[in-house]
Amino acid sequence: MTLYRLHHSTTYDYAEPVVIGTHFMHLLPRDRPGQIVREAQLSVSPAPDNRRDEIDHFGNHTTTVSLAGAHKQFNVALSATVDVCLPAPPPAGQTPRWEAIAAWGPQDPEVAEFCLPSQLATPAGDIADYAAVSFLPGRDVLEALLELNQRIFTEMTYKPGVTNNFTTALHILQTRTGVCQDYAHFMLACLRALGLPGRYVSGYLRTLPPPGQVKRRGADQSHAWIGAWAGPDIGWVDFDPTNNLLVCDEHVTLAWGRDFNDVSPLRGIILGGGRHTLHVGVDLEPVLT
Repeated sequence: MTLYRLHHSTTYDYAEPVVIGTHFMHLLPRDRPGQIVREAQLSVSPAPDNRRDEIDHFGNHTTTVSLAGAHKQFNVALSATVDVCLPAPPPAGQTPRWEAIAAWGPQDPEVAEFCLPSQLATPAGDIADYAAVSFLPGRDVLEALLELNQRIFTEMTYKPGVTNNFTTALHILQTRTGVCQDYAHFMLACLRALGLPGRYVSGYLRTLPPPGQVKRRGADQSHAWIGAWAGPDIGWVDFDPTNNLLVCDEHVTLAWGRDFNDVSPLRGIILGGGRHTLHVGVDLEPVLT
């Protein structure tokens, strides 16, 4: 396993004092097969009047804080140490046919909800036709997933600033432009168009690549990818279409859900504040042992 040290800081600077603020966060990493959180701390400044840490419907850690005193800056800082090495799936040619997964998924209570459309990953328009190019009849599911992952990486243009948190998979099909969140929503919509279970995964990507490799798209910030269910014997396999990767040991998982709306890192309601500026910094570095 690779041991990582993770630091994530989010700071809002407000033009006018915020009188009351309530913020809801998915910022504490979770344990999962192949990922062990050794320690994690989430600090909030100013110190909140109330804080509640809970586990949501998907098993993710959530934190809710409320601040009743006037403040012109709000900062959240995560510090964590995480062991990562996701288990490798079997050879692609030894996985079930995708039609079998599409038949099993809706019958399995653990994964059935991930077959259904969600607000940002609905298989509308020509998304099913796009997916069908890779999912030929009788094809092994992992072979098809790897090809779809590569096609999205090749046929989309990575361009920050042209989409937002409300951009849908159909819009991405039409424009073929976006960032990691958009790549993930589009791939999820492709899976759901075929009845295959897929979940949105939020987290972080290694800041600097292994020696001899180029820097990954989406490093230095929050990242997103997808998990695809490959049947009860294999379970979930994660794919990063933004970088054409089969996820193994360069990613740290924070949370998962049906799409971004389920796992937004930070959202809230404030009274006051006026205009604001946002600063986000992320470092995910391996610890040399």
